Amino acid sequence: MLFGFLLTLFIINCFFLILFIMLQQGKGGLGALGGSSQMLFGGSGGADFMQKATWVMGSIFLFGSLSLAILRTKQYQTGSLLRQPVSQQMPQLPQPELPAAPTSDATHNN
Repeated sequence: MLFGFLLTLFIINCFFLILFIMLQQGKGGLGALGGSSQMLFGGSGGADFMQKATWVMGSIFLFGSLSLAILRTKQYQTGSLLRQPVSQQMPQLPQPELPAAPTSDATHNN
């Protein structure tokens, strides 16, 4: 339950991180939206906001991925995930009865 909630927040963070990176203007002046991306949040204040937001979301991405990996490993080691013996995971199907092998009697030979 907790893992699923944290994973959902992590995925949302990833989408916003991608969006913020794509909206930023590059050093050469060729941003994803040309020169209009800087004007989206005002003059130079927009670039500072975008940079700070990207750094925060990048930090959340790094620590979030590490935390999710540790949480998933602990769940796997405690056996709360699919760590059951194979006989408990899949029901055993009844074995079909094979027909008896024909016996060769000496009396049936003509």
